[in-house]
Amino acid sequence: MKMHAKVQTVFAVAAVLFAGSVCAQQQTDYAKVEIKTVKLAENFYTLEGQGGTISVLTGPDGVLLVDSQFAPLTDKLVAAIKKLSDKPIRFLIDTHVHGDHTGGNANFAKLGVTIFSREQLRNRLAHPNPAADGTPGKPAAPEALPVVTYDGPVTIHLNGENVRLLPVRNAHTDGDTLVSFPEHDILAVGDYFRTAGYPVVDINNGGTLPGILDALSVTIGRAGPNTKIIPGHGAISDRNGLIAQRDLILAVRDKVAALVAQGKTLEEVIAAKPTAEFDASIPGANQQGAERFIKWLYAEIKAAH
Repeated sequence: MKMHAKVQTVFAVAAVLFAGSVCAQQQTDYAKVEIKTVKLAENFYTLEGQGGTISVLTGPDGVLLVDSQFAPLTDKLVAAIKKLSDKPIRFLIDTHVHGDHTGGNANFAKLGVTIFSREQLRNRLAHPNPAADGTPGKPAAPEALPVVTYDGPVTIHLNGENVRLLPVRNAHTDGDTLVSFPEHDILAVGDYFRTAGYPVVDINNGGTLPGILDALSVTIGRAGPNTKIIPGHGAISDRNGLIAQRDLILAVRDKVAALVAQGKTLEEVIAAKPTAEFDASIPGANQQGAERFIKWLYAEIKAAH
């Protein structure tokens, strides 16, 4: 296959991968969404609503958040945070560009919150790729753009914690960040690790198969036996969960690669059900998610040959 054809295949599949998530967002009735608060430590919580899980560090120096969910939920999120702390929300860290993690940025910025992210993330918010149907992307409001960007490790010293912002290269997207809370033995990882449904990589926004495998390996290396792992979506996990997801990707990758080597088309690969042995053990797994996972692996494997 010629190189330009390979690239076209990758981006065509990428458009399909995320079309469904956009439709789901448009159909959400945010008025009915309830915010669930989970306490992980004396001054550390997670908030679950609609979209990515938010991490909350509280204390006398103020509040730090990881991710902001969708814009219509900001008032509910702020109300939930006020039940945890009477201090101002000072900092917000975006783990990656997707709207279920950055949609509330502008609202929080208007409250005086300083937003941190990778430089790549800020650029994609300001200059988004076209939608799945080719419609030009809508740039984020100026207020939504992070004001502190980085492409190397950053530390925020707050509430007795040394919050480490660690760049992750071309994993779920090209602007991912691993957020480490070493004093709490907690890692917030965004969507390059999830415990709900199959893994997802956004090729259209710079995500890659080698990158997500590297990201999982790095995170496994940072996790100890008691480390709590906060995924972008799904239940709190641990080091074993990270290992299981890495091994899952490798196993299905090898199955898809073998089928590609036999000259199978995408439709034939999907019909072969390379995820079948895992479907029952993946929380929240469904046919749509399995097919999206297979399409991503197929696209990357085809592009590499």
